Amino acid sequence: MTKHEDLYRRRLTSPELALCDLPKRCSVLLGIFAAQPPALVRAFADRAKAGDLNEALVYYMHATPATIEALMRLDLMDVIKLYPFFLGAGERGLARQLNERSRKIVHFVPNSFSEIPGIVRERPPFDVFLLQVAPMDRAGWFSFGPSGAYSLAGIERSKRIIVEVNRNMPRSHGTGQVHVSQVSAIVENTSEISAYASKATTDTDRQIAAHVMPMIQDGACVQFGVGGVPNIIAGALTDRKNLGVHTELLSDGLASLIASGAVTNRHKTTDRGKSVFNVAMGTAATYDLIDDNPSIECRMADYVNDPRVIGENDNVVSVNAMIEVDLTGQVNAEFLATHEYGGAGGQLDFVKGASYSRGGLSFIVGSSTAAHGKASRIVPKLQGPATDARIDTQYIVTEHGICNLRGMSSDERAYALIGLAQPSFRDELTAAAREMHLI
Repeated sequence: MTKHEDLYRRRLTSPELALCDLPKRCSVLLGIFAAQPPALVRAFADRAKAGDLNEALVYYMHATPATIEALMRLDLMDVIKLYPFFLGAGERGLARQLNERSRKIVHFVPNSFSEIPGIVRERPPFDVFLLQVAPMDRAGWFSFGPSGAYSLAGIERSKRIIVEVNRNMPRSHGTGQVHVSQVSAIVENTSEISAYASKATTDTDRQIAAHVMPMIQDGACVQFGVGGVPNIIAGALTDRKNLGVHTELLSDGLASLIASGAVTNRHKTTDRGKSVFNVAMGTAATYDLIDDNPSIECRMADYVNDPRVIGENDNVVSVNAMIEVDLTGQVNAEFLATHEYGGAGGQLDFVKGASYSRGGLSFIVGSSTAAHGKASRIVPKLQGPATDARIDTQYIVTEHGICNLRGMSSDERAYALIGLAQPSFRDELTAAAREMHLI
């Protein structure tokens, strides 16, 4: 038995015993999505339910179904206080229930993804970091698998690190690792890795994608966000040559593009020959692709999403979604119906990064209408905060066309954006633009 194996054996325990010394008032950090350990999260919720905790501040991003089931329960909200870096279906459902009781328990932390490691480092130390990892290698290292993001910062800023070892976790290459000597306790649990299935694409998605695809040339370095349009584009680029990948999210669409052979990364300036991501959220095919694949590296968000790092590559192409865009060119990608709906994520990081790239292109895409055609996504003024400032946005795309806002005057912008709206909304948008002295 090696010294690493002996240390592993001595620190191996049950989820309940691993958490038995948790202070009654504590702060807890969870990994992002697939890095959230289901057995440890359940044991933590059980402690709260049993009255063993008085107050627990929980910081995390992209809750898995297991995390939602264990933690996002009304009967725990007097004890567990949620501090997500991004909102999903679980938080939105909980917020709706809580608002009926005039309470606020979901404490969203606004951020750009590139900033989250810094936010973690600037906070007082967390009492514990709960993290799901791949099995230990012969040198004593656990891999973060498909989820890097802010995990290294969590290792640095947590008093205790407890890992849940899952043999189904893919082992990724890159900087996402923690050594057995840094770990306070180890739990073993075999469970399915949380999948994130892409939504079905629509005819409108295909129309939008058709405006973007001809502009992506051989040798481009791509980043695609979530949604039907990016997946369609990824599927249509298999005939391109020598593409590069430097992306926040590695989804099924982008993973299939890599698997097709169209991605070589040979023209990248940074990480040449490597596809780089900070979080993979997909199905088994995506996780299988990254498992022990030296051509794909998981790096941290303060590297992958740093606009200066992004911009070092030439011909960066960034494709992300919107909720709405106003007539000045500001984009809201996170706020809906008086509430935070998701989060900024890394959208602004890549909008800026593409602008720093020689030959870079940034596309913000979305259908012209929402609510089954009853609402326009092209609006006079945003209903919430601007995810992307008007001075940063470049291409806006709907099914009705594409426009490059960069260098346009305020009236040219307003006219161009009205032209991207559903025709039935254009007269009222024109009237609003006149009232706002944009035209």
